[in-house]
Amino acid sequence: MKRLRLAAPLAAAVVALLPGTAQADVTYPDPQPITGQEIIHDPTVIRLKNGGYVSYSTGGVIGARTSKDRVHWDDAGNAFAEPPEWWYEYNDTGDPWAPDISYRDGRYWLYYAVSSWGTNHSAIGVATSRTGLPGTWTDQGKVFTSETTDTWNAIDPAVIRADGRLWMAFGSYWTGIRMVELNPRTGKAAEDATVHHLATRPDAPYAVEGPEIVKHGRYYYLFASYDACCSGVNSTYKIKVGRSTDIEGPYVDSTGKPLLEGGGDLVLEGHGRYIGTGGQSVFEDRGKDWLAYHYYDAEDDGTPKLGLNRLHWTKTGWPEVF
Repeated sequence: MKRLRLAAPLAAAVVALLPGTAQADVTYPDPQPITGQEIIHDPTVIRLKNGGYVSYSTGGVIGARTSKDRVHWDDAGNAFAEPPEWWYEYNDTGDPWAPDISYRDGRYWLYYAVSSWGTNHSAIGVATSRTGLPGTWTDQGKVFTSETTDTWNAIDPAVIRADGRLWMAFGSYWTGIRMVELNPRTGKAAEDATVHHLATRPDAPYAVEGPEIVKHGRYYYLFASYDACCSGVNSTYKIKVGRSTDIEGPYVDSTGKPLLEGGGDLVLEGHGRYIGTGGQSVFEDRGKDWLAYHYYDAEDDGTPKLGLNRLHWTKTGWPEVF
């Protein structure tokens, strides 16, 4: 997702070409310092209409964190008190994954996935709330599903409005990142919705997942997590990006290589104590873009923690973190 450079303040990116090679040796910026409840996985963050912040994540019944200043984070329980009954169709524990929060038409919308490890018998659901705060969500049921006969996996949702239409990117392994159009009134996909293909890897197991699409200037940017998560300090997650002038693609990296052919510019990868950076989302705060993600802390037994970095856009229109 990010090309071969990073920004400068606070020990940010230093690019040094190795003698005799054209390969760049990149030093990545550390996440911004935060306090309070740092433990999180697959964070989605939004600045609420009341001026505060909320982050939802994998874990619990969609784990919640709140903040007044984006620096100190408090544990705020869960989005739901109890799992909706239909979740148990997709796993025995009613355990949801990888939520995505957005605001439109006077309501907050919380998309999430329910599945079991290693299967694409999966579903994406949605809940709505007037405040976006934990404990205020009303579940609206299934948005889109996948079965073992499908070549995609209905997890890791990410919703974006584009040219007056509503879209949801999703996907994990099973040939990579897909996208469907949603009905803006219900927030759900039609039964016969076309499943568009946005990104994949050249070989099995096609380890790309967790899409996030962001509009900047005339381009749509597709961020995704590549390689393996969820193994503590052995995780190899990293964030890459490609872009397109059309929401439906094709998405390409800065060299012009399509993401459907394994392309993608590197945005952020593990460095120092910050291992397996991924599970990312992008949010806007006072006109600035921020990248939220988790990393595994090598100095704390591989505990997953919240990473936040500003996104800067270069003159050529590519994002970099600092």
